[in-house]
Amino acid sequence: MSNRFIFSSESVGEGHPDKVADTISDAVLDACLSIDKTSRVACETYVKSNIAIVGGEITIPKIGFRNPTDVIDVVSITRQAIRDIGYVNDDDVFHADKVFVNVILTGQSPDIAQGVDAKAAKGKKKAEQGAGDQGLMFGYAADETPELMPAPIMFAHRLGRKLTQIRKAGKAAKWLRPDAKSQVSVVYENNRPVAISNVVISTQHSADVDHKTIEEFCIEEVIRKVLPKEMLTKDTMFLINPTGRFVVGGPQGDTGLTGRKIIVDSYGGYGRHGGGAFSGKDPSKVDRSAAYMGRYVAKNIVAAGLAARAEIQFAYAIGYPEPVSVYVNTFGTAKGSLTDAAITEAVEKVFSFKPADIVKQLNLLRPIYSLTTNYGHFGKEDAELSWEKTDKVKALLKAL
Repeated sequence: MSNRFIFSSESVGEGHPDKVADTISDAVLDACLSIDKTSRVACETYVKSNIAIVGGEITIPKIGFRNPTDVIDVVSITRQAIRDIGYVNDDDVFHADKVFVNVILTGQSPDIAQGVDAKAAKGKKKAEQGAGDQGLMFGYAADETPELMPAPIMFAHRLGRKLTQIRKAGKAAKWLRPDAKSQVSVVYENNRPVAISNVVISTQHSADVDHKTIEEFCIEEVIRKVLPKEMLTKDTMFLINPTGRFVVGGPQGDTGLTGRKIIVDSYGGYGRHGGGAFSGKDPSKVDRSAAYMGRYVAKNIVAAGLAARAEIQFAYAIGYPEPVSVYVNTFGTAKGSLTDAAITEAVEKVFSFKPADIVKQLNLLRPIYSLTTNYGHFGKEDAELSWEKTDKVKALLKAL
């Protein structure tokens, strides 16, 4: 008997309140890195109604002890981020030009800084950067899609991206508004995706459009245009704006906070997540940089043909450069006589998991993070996102 199950993943659009917050936080981070690549940034954003609060800890060594707001215009950055998302309609309560922006930023805690700053470990002469915090990180890859990502989350991202492309083009469906969510349920047989059982799209819209128009448009111009035709069957159920109306959305309708969409940002729940959010954090925070490293390792394992699925977990102690554990799990899909232990050993030969080495290997001290904010941090084809490269395949095969 086949092992049959249904797995669902969701994505959210750029105008979702939490993604608005993530977008602002990553925009502030990129602004800091543009001035000084060694900036330490932990930027959190809260949005609600016509208010955006941008707070956190920022240290830009290049400017010394001056307040970071002396050199980065956080208010302008916030307004531009909101404008790029599309909150510029006359009836928007949360509007790029009208929102009240409160900025509450301080320098990084010296107690945290001393754990992260490079220093000589006991018994060693060479100074090494420690992890910015304790924690565990996961990376995942699977051969279900060309991007080597789980199918449900990639399909959900495709829907959200298509909706946004149409909305921003402004030629069709002028009733579309920025807030949106998508969800795809995929049928698996023997751990392979074979069909889509249902698709959910909830998109914000203007008040002057009827539900039937929205439903027909989303099915014909979005779903059928981006999802695999062979996986849409006569039994596939389409649920479009299930409540019947979605006019009030975005921060007007709900509160948004940085870092609340960590499953959307990663693997849609199919691969595990260590719990740390990504957006608004510079690469010294292993919540972000080590999660990117995990994806890099897992993707290279699968790309090398060592397994159909691969997940890696590693963990850190604050201020300590070496991971306290490294573990690869291929869920029984390792090829031939390969074992997870052998793959783990090869991984530790090829990759270094020290925070400073991760930053150097992936070239993370660049203002690239606004590219990551929406539609997942993994599975994108942008050349700037170094953790998506499969340039360690030969080294892994040699190590084995």
